[in-house]
Amino acid sequence: MKNRDEQFMTEAIDLSIENIKIGGGPFGAVIVKDGEIIARGVNNVTKDNDPTAHAEVVAIREASKKLGTFDLSGCVIYASCEPCPMCLGAIYWAHLDKIFYGNTKHDAKDIGFDDSFIYDEIERPIIERKIDTSQILHNEAIVAFENWKEKEDKVEY
Repeated sequence: MKNRDEQFMTEAIDLSIENIKIGGGPFGAVIVKDGEIIARGVNNVTKDNDPTAHAEVVAIREASKKLGTFDLSGCVIYASCEPCPMCLGAIYWAHLDKIFYGNTKHDAKDIGFDDSFIYDEIERPIIERKIDTSQILHNEAIVAFENWKEKEDKVEY
């Protein structure tokens, strides 16, 4: 008999398997709060022509809408695969309490989903990155940050 975590992970895995049948990528995720699934997500990158439509991000978007908050503290995510750098960043920004995953990033690499180049790029100095990156208009851009710093009624996140 499966425990609760295994049951939720099974749901994420089932989503990943079903998504392949309808033309999506092999990734699924569920977000759980207080022992109940509040959001589901599958990889819709090719379906929606949205490179950010990974299962975890889709689930985070759904959970945030359902709960009416960007802060998903008190929630747990179950992902059929170890989150990529973008999804991991989204999970941290959403303040999820815990991550469970099935497949590893190495398993994903073996089927053509290799995100190791992103980890490598993050470690490189900006001048050495593959995408040409240049800072311009810093003095103008910093005004927004100065305004934010001084804003008394801001909503921190």
